[in-house]
Amino acid sequence: MKLAVLAALFGSAAAFAPAQTGKATTALNAFESELGAQAPLGFFDPLGLLDDADQERFDRLRYVEIKHGRICQLAFLGNIITRAGIHLPGNIDTAGDSFDSYPNGFGALFGPDAIPQDGRLQILFFIGFLELFVMKDVTGQGEFVGDFRNGALDFGWDKFDAETKLSKRAIELNNGRAAMMGILGLMVHEQLGGSLPIVGEM
Repeated sequence: MKLAVLAALFGSAAAFAPAQTGKATTALNAFESELGAQAPLGFFDPLGLLDDADQERFDRLRYVEIKHGRICQLAFLGNIITRAGIHLPGNIDTAGDSFDSYPNGFGALFGPDAIPQDGRLQILFFIGFLELFVMKDVTGQGEFVGDFRNGALDFGWDKFDAETKLSKRAIELNNGRAAMMGILGLMVHEQLGGSLPIVGEM
């Protein structure tokens, strides 16, 4: 009886083991050694976005991933800071409304106490300006996808060796991925209500 149970366990576990295939190198394998294919998941493409993709398609997806990761890092940190009660000093408009007079999170954009429509339009136009003219490789001399230094900003990057640069880029990718999950979690919890450790009342 014990042997039958043990055999059934091993048989069911084998159903979840990855299938061994003898395929030749495919487009999928071409990106398995790219930056970002790192532990614990390795190369992770559950939606098959890179099936039959070329390098141009991969670079476009990597650019989008880096951009969204950077935005989410700012969003997550901004959410934590404003919920801690830290706001910009002064007034947000000429009517005398202070920055801290508006609610945090979704409440700042939607609801009875939201920022006025003109303010939301200013934010939208500013983001559009950054997207179209600033946050891109203007000079065409970017060292890698997502390099927006444009010959002006350096902060010592050119002094790093190749291994350190690769490490720092991998750290940025991981932090961006974590921030995407983090801000999504904060948005969901804000709608659910309640309180979170460190963040406080949602």
